[in-house]
Order: sequence, then C-alpha cells, then structure tokens
Amino acid sequence: QVQVAESGGGLVQAGGSLRLSCAASGRTLGYVMGWFRQAPGKEREFVATIDWSFGSTYYSESVKGRFTISRDNAEKTVYLQMNNLKSEDTAVYYCAAKRGGSVANTVDFDTWGQGTQVTVSS
Repeated sequence: QVQVAESGGGLVQAGGSLRLSCAASGRTLGYVMGWFRQAPGKEREFVATIDWSFGSTYYSESVKGRFTISRDNAEKTVYLQMNNLKSEDTAVYYCAAKRGGSVANTVDFDTWGQGTQVTVSS
C-alpha cells in the first residue's frame, strides 16, 4: 500500500509560481497519482493526474497550461509545478494515489495525504 505526504505549499503573489511535492513510500509502479484541491466552503476538486509507470498525464481545464504534473522515479516523488498562479488557486492541495486505472478516471482514489496550504494573494 502506497503512502503519500505533501510539502511545498506557502504564500505567493498572483502571477507567481510554487512547486508542490508528494513523497510516496511503498511500491509505486502501477499506480495513478493525483493532485486535488479544496478551497474554503467548496467541494474538493481534481487538479491533475499522472500514471506512475508510463508518465501519461491529465489536467483539469482550470489549470491546463499553467500547472505541470511530473514524477521522479528514483526519488519516488510526484511534483506539481504551478505557474501564473491566480487568487482562485488558493486552496489546500492534496496528493492522492490509487492502484491502476486511467489518468482520465479522477475518482476512486483511496490513499490521501494530509494536504498542504497554497495561498495566492492578489
């Protein structure tokens, strides 16, 4: 069973950049990793996914072109590079994992981290 832990959140001005990290422990091959976020008073929403074995990715429309998800097999870490941040990107960001499936299937994740806060000031 994979376990995950996020880091890298913080306060940034609009237009700035941040990189989030998700360190995974355990066997990661065959897993799909995802980033999700939850803003105050809103439902948790999908941000991006990556297939650990093949590196294929999938993004929500709201972040496509600004965020990039990647993974480092040697470090067992998944990254979320966030550029051109907007105030509406303010949220707690969660890393999640599930065994198998398509990167376009953004439900049924069963392993979650504790989350890391990202605050974008305008």
